[in-house]
Amino acid sequence: MVRPRVIISFLCLFAATTAQAQISDGVVKIGVLTDLSGPYAGSTGEGATIAAQMALDDFGADKKGLKVELLIGDIKNNVETSTGIVRKWFDTDKVDAIADIPNSSVALAINEMVRGTNKALLLSGAATSDLTGKACSPNTVHWTYDTWALANGAGSVIGKRFGNTWYFVTVDYV
Repeated sequence: MVRPRVIISFLCLFAATTAQAQISDGVVKIGVLTDLSGPYAGSTGEGATIAAQMALDDFGADKKGLKVELLIGDIKNNVETSTGIVRKWFDTDKVDAIADIPNSSVALAINEMVRGTNKALLLSGAATSDLTGKACSPNTVHWTYDTWALANGAGSVIGKRFGNTWYFVTVDYV
């Protein structure tokens, strides 16, 4: 599935990087860290990678004198695997930004890795409200829904409409 917010994130990144003019090795490298093989693969995965490539094509970096490369990584729903990929991307591949990350625990770990660096984290899938709360970082852009908004919106409407007796069934990701 092609996700417009991923396309928008890439366009925003390019607009910011052209103004900065300080990019690793003269190449903008964007790592799309997504779920290619697990429970989020249907809503992100291959669709996120296709959307990223479409955004690059639409942006026309070559015509603007920019060289842009995409790297793709599979989170495998595992923090250690994901941080290992990002560590290699930063240390060896000189990636400038990480995008997508549909898993909140992975997003929180990567958020800490980019804090205080000249790297950017563009989140369009992780939903934990900690990313805009206690773990907020100047290097992270998080503009999707979050767990506080989802619970507060649904809870207040249901409470007003149905009173105090109702049940909410949810997944326990912990």
